Amino acid sequence: MSKVVIVTGTSTGLGISISVKAAQAGHKVYATMRNLKKRDALDAAATAAGVSLDVLPLDVQDTASVNTAVDAVMQKEGRIDLLINNAGAGYVRTTEQASEEDIDWVMDVNFMGVVRCTKAVLPHMRQQRSGHILTVSSVGGLVGQPFNEIYCAAKFAVEGYMEALASYVTAPFGINFSVIEPGGISTEFAANVLEHVQQTGGMLEDEYLPILQKYIGGAQNRQAGSDIYQTPDEVADVMMRCINADEPPIRMRTSKWAEDFASLKTGLDPDGQQQRARVIQEFLS
Repeated sequence: MSKVVIVTGTSTGLGISISVKAAQAGHKVYATMRNLKKRDALDAAATAAGVSLDVLPLDVQDTASVNTAVDAVMQKEGRIDLLINNAGAGYVRTTEQASEEDIDWVMDVNFMGVVRCTKAVLPHMRQQRSGHILTVSSVGGLVGQPFNEIYCAAKFAVEGYMEALASYVTAPFGINFSVIEPGGISTEFAANVLEHVQQTGGMLEDEYLPILQKYIGGAQNRQAGSDIYQTPDEVADVMMRCINADEPPIRMRTSKWAEDFASLKTGLDPDGQQQRARVIQEFLS
């Protein structure tokens, strides 16, 4: 059955892939982004795939913008079947280095953005007694990682928020909640993180610097030919399986690497702490 779908953060990477794949599956897709001047890559991908997308402005940091986009879809379609919370932003700084403004920004984009969009569609889904809210999290929403504590905190918040909603909304109202947990994705995401570091003073000359340089260097080396990183299309394929499931799971990892990494939190191995320490050292080597 064709669904009415809203996707956030569709100017790059995974947002483009999932929008196109959902349209190819016959769904009516409203692809949204903060700045419509950045829609060229989305339009090109849709054209290459032979699909049509409706593109709307939606800034997840602006409640009025979110509500306007949701209202526009409701006025045109009369229903919303699927919200894909994809918009997000990475951040690499230590707690000591991070300004309160940056912390507020990371939490606002990654957590409050999800809350705003979810809050906007929930009344409509509740009234129609059906719906699915699928949110892109990360293995970093389960396992803390070096220099990513602020980003991980936001994703941990997303995980708890969605799990709690599912505990009392799904059964009476027929609204499913799913969290997608990739490992790494080969997109502009990592480059944007490093660009933000440069825009906010670069790598700071302190005792953390040699550890951070080792971490970033290792991340760059791992991106080439590693099973950690997936393409946006590979992650979007997993998301489509979740969307098509009769009973969508609350959590879904997107690769064996992500499953293995998440087991550091979800597994019952008594040696888990030692194993986790070894994995973290791999990140720093």
